[in-house]
Amino acid sequence: NFITIRQALENNTARQIRMCFLLHKYNAPMDYGDNTMSHAMSIEKIFVEFFHNVKAIMREGKIINVQRWDSSARELQLAVASATNGVDEALKDDFDTPTCISVLADLVKATNLYISDCTTNERTPVSLVIRNAAKCVTKIFKTFGLIPESSGVEIGFPVFAGEEGGEEKLAPLLDALIDFRSSVRDMARTKDIKGVLEECDSFRDDALPPLGIRLEDKTGGKALWKLADPAELMKEREQRELEKQRKENEKKAAATEKAKKDAMNKLSPEEFMKQLTLDDGSDKPKYSKYEESTGLPTHFHDGKELNKSQVKKANKEFQGQKKKYEKFLKSTSS
Repeated sequence: NFITIRQALENNTARQIRMCFLLHKYNAPMDYGDNTMSHAMSIEKIFVEFFHNVKAIMREGKIINVQRWDSSARELQLAVASATNGVDEALKDDFDTPTCISVLADLVKATNLYISDCTTNERTPVSLVIRNAAKCVTKIFKTFGLIPESSGVEIGFPVFAGEEGGEEKLAPLLDALIDFRSSVRDMARTKDIKGVLEECDSFRDDALPPLGIRLEDKTGGKALWKLADPAELMKEREQRELEKQRKENEKKAAATEKAKKDAMNKLSPEEFMKQLTLDDGSDKPKYSKYEESTGLPTHFHDGKELNKSQVKKANKEFQGQKKKYEKFLKSTSS
């Protein structure tokens, strides 16, 4: 079986396909398929989120601010130097790109641990060392063609293809902000607090994703914005909606099943036996005759008398329903 590059690009981006190739040695067999591409996409996502987090920290901490280097910051800087050497050694070893990606992934992990440690201990991270880690990854990715040299970015993957037409880019965002402001003002006048919160969620989930902006709520009431591919964000929103719909359907199905079960529990064992139907999916009653004194069935729907084994099975059904019915009566009387 063969697949053309054009066909591959219908399901994955050029960057994802390049990442897939880099995860395999150039002279080793590669099984191109859904599992292989899923792995490449998961690796790509690690680096995408890494660059987003680094840019968020760079926005909060200017490089001109005081940079207090502690032991953790120095360890991360050593990890940057180690990653640079590791990539160099891997490329010299018969162009071992899988090891290069693994080395860079380890650097990302070390950086994320440093950021997490700073957050946990309420310590301001050294933005310079984080910037160095991101620049190291960016430089290698440019070498591998994952980031175009012409993109003009210093850190991370490019978000926009070009920089022309700034007004046209800002217009949709400004329109969304104006609509959001108008809605919030109207609700504030009527003191509709719930409506204001719902409008904030709608602005985050509906207005911003088509514009390529991901807004993430953080603890403490502060939010974090990230730029991303609008198509990617819309696909994520679609998946969230599908998952939400799936859970709602499961909830409705569970409620329906519970209501059906509760309705059956309300039946006395005598009534329950008369409600039983055949297993073929029809509504035809399972039994046709019953013993007057006990209510137990004696004959099948076709008039055949139950044998000893069948009577035992019917009695088991009868006793099981009797326990459920008694439990129901007890719950209603208490």
